[in-house]
Amino acid sequence: MAGDYREKVLFNGLRKEWSPYVERWHSDKVVYAVYANWMYPLSLGTDVAEDYRKLRSGAMLYDTPERPISIQGPDAVRLCERVFTRPIANVRVGRCVYGLACDPGGGILMDGVLIRLAEDHFWYIQAEGDIEHWLLGNGVGMDVEVIDTGMRVLQIQGPRSHDVLAAAMGAPVPEDFTWFAARYFDIGGQRVLVSNSGYTGELGIEIYGNHELDHLRLWDHLMEVGAAFDLSMGASDSMAPRRVEAGIMDNRTDLSRALTPFAAGLGHFVDLDNGVFVGRDALLESDRTQLLWGLRCDSATPSRSDEVGFDGQRVGHMTVGVWSPSLECGIGYVRFDHPIEGGWEGRQVQVTVNGSPHPATIQALPFIDAEKRLPRGLPATK
Repeated sequence: MAGDYREKVLFNGLRKEWSPYVERWHSDKVVYAVYANWMYPLSLGTDVAEDYRKLRSGAMLYDTPERPISIQGPDAVRLCERVFTRPIANVRVGRCVYGLACDPGGGILMDGVLIRLAEDHFWYIQAEGDIEHWLLGNGVGMDVEVIDTGMRVLQIQGPRSHDVLAAAMGAPVPEDFTWFAARYFDIGGQRVLVSNSGYTGELGIEIYGNHELDHLRLWDHLMEVGAAFDLSMGASDSMAPRRVEAGIMDNRTDLSRALTPFAAGLGHFVDLDNGVFVGRDALLESDRTQLLWGLRCDSATPSRSDEVGFDGQRVGHMTVGVWSPSLECGIGYVRFDHPIEGGWEGRQVQVTVNGSPHPATIQALPFIDAEKRLPRGLPATK
């Protein structure tokens, strides 16, 4: 542990950054990893099953390593429409949209959430990888400033997350603060940007830091008011099953430059009528077959890179695999090497786990809450 948590540290030969909240959750039990150049906790050493239960029924606080990139200036919309696969000019101030960026060959370079803060100002909450330099390169000759904000993101996730937000503000959550809305709120005497979003498929919020923020004071305030709702802090190990159950992709594991949005099942986030974005020409000519699907296995829990077979032949591999406490079976995503006549959905395959083949079924994503009612604060349908 660094003596000063604000110092950068050497991890795998590269400089990585500590969270400004690290003093509140670091212990000898923490298992660290790196994401988007941030050190973050894979595990806090807590009871993962209990943390998952609280996430599904109450509220959990997560210190997450997404990296907000600021895009500001008269040409901010022009740059965004050059980089992202959907129109941006029609996004209203105070709204978020899911944004995919492709390389010239149509492969997925980055995914994340784009927040419109003002007519000429956006934040892109990027996943693992580097989008800053891609934005800078595509913005040459434009009147726009691209800056890594260096901000950390807190998430409060779970059906009681908005109760925690209301208590933290000392006021009801506005009715128009709907799913994928974003606005500034006063929380414990500090002004912070909050979005109605998250990485779990549950109702939740994300709170974005700023350079004037007293981060530890914010954390303490959230935990204090959240005690009435049994708010606990968690780590990636309890988020992971929910994000897979919810069909949420992870860049550089599930998604990559070798996969187009169509192959990833994300073609609905591509508007080919937007004639200027990088990769459009390639996508116009690309195969539209989906190659990334959900896999359910009742007899084992698959892991990343486990091979998937069909008719005695290897046909793909797992990009992620977890035990689903809600479905009580192993689930994950399988990336197929090639299409098959009639499509992969509904096929019975074999997944090799620890050297042994297990029967599995291919299905559409998400595994739970196909109508995405939970993040809207609505009860899920069967």
